[in-house]
Amino acid sequence: MNAKNNENLTIVYTYNGKSLTFTKPFVMAIVNLTPDSFYDGGKFDTFKEVLSDVEEKLKQGADIIDIGAASSRPNSLEVSEEEEWQRLQNCLIEIRKEFPKTFISVDTYRSTIAKKSADLGADIINDISGGNLDAEMFKTVASIGIPYILMHMQGTPQTMQQNPKYANVVEEIKSEFEIKINSFKDLNFNKLILDVGFGFGKTTEHNYQLLKNLGKIKNLGFSILAGLSRKSMINKVIGTNPVTALNGTTVLNTIALLNGANILRVHDVTEAKQAIDLIEFYKTN
Repeated sequence: MNAKNNENLTIVYTYNGKSLTFTKPFVMAIVNLTPDSFYDGGKFDTFKEVLSDVEEKLKQGADIIDIGAASSRPNSLEVSEEEEWQRLQNCLIEIRKEFPKTFISVDTYRSTIAKKSADLGADIINDISGGNLDAEMFKTVASIGIPYILMHMQGTPQTMQQNPKYANVVEEIKSEFEIKINSFKDLNFNKLILDVGFGFGKTTEHNYQLLKNLGKIKNLGFSILAGLSRKSMINKVIGTNPVTALNGTTVLNTIALLNGANILRVHDVTEAKQAIDLIEFYKTN
C-alpha cells in the first residue's frame, strides 16, 4: 500500500521513490515565485536567487519546499494558466535538478498545472481551493497517485474575505472534508493531507475556533497542515504586520503543534524547526 496506518497510527505516503512518514511534524518552507504575495512577493529576479533561497531553507531544516506561482492573498488578481506555468516551469526544473532528494510541493488549484508539475518531478500538490476551482483536480491527482493537500476555502481569493459566514465553522469544514474524502474513496485514493485554510474565507474568530479544534479535524484520520505564517489573524490581535509577525507566528505554530498539526507551512524555517523540536521534547518527557 502507498498509504497505511501501522500499529502506532503512523501515516506513510510514497511517491517518486520517496516516503513521507509522519512520525514527527514537518516544516514546509514557502517559496513564492509571485510579484504580489502578501509578505515576500517579488523577492526573486533570477533562478540563482530562487535556488539560493531553497538551499538556505533546506540547511535550516525544511523538509518540504512549497513553490507557488500564483498569489492567493485576499483580493489578489487571478493569474492566467499560461502565466502561472511560465513562472513555475523552469524554476521547478532547476529545483528538481539541484535538489533531487527534496520533497517539492507545488501550490496550484489547476489540474493541468498539477499534471505538468508531477511530470517534472513534483512530489505533492497543494490546492488552496480543495478542488472547488477545477472540477478535474480530484481525478487528476488520483490518477497520478501524488499526495494532495486538500485545503478549505470559502469563495475565491477575490471574494473570500467579503463577510465570510458559518453557523459552526468547525463542524461545517469537517463536514465538507468528509464529503470530499468520500469522493476520493470512490477514486481509490487516500494520500490526503487536510488544511483548514486559516485566513481563506474566515474571520479572525473563525480562525481561532479552528486552531482550537484542530483535533476534531484530525479525527478524520489524515495528517493536518497548519498555514499560519505571518497572517492577519496574528496581526489583528496583537497589532503587528506581516514583517513583524514572526513571534506571533511561532506562538500560533506552537498551539497548532500541541493540537495535532503534522506540517507547519512557514516563511521562517529555523523558528518553526525549533518549535517542533521543543514540542517533541516536551511530549516525551
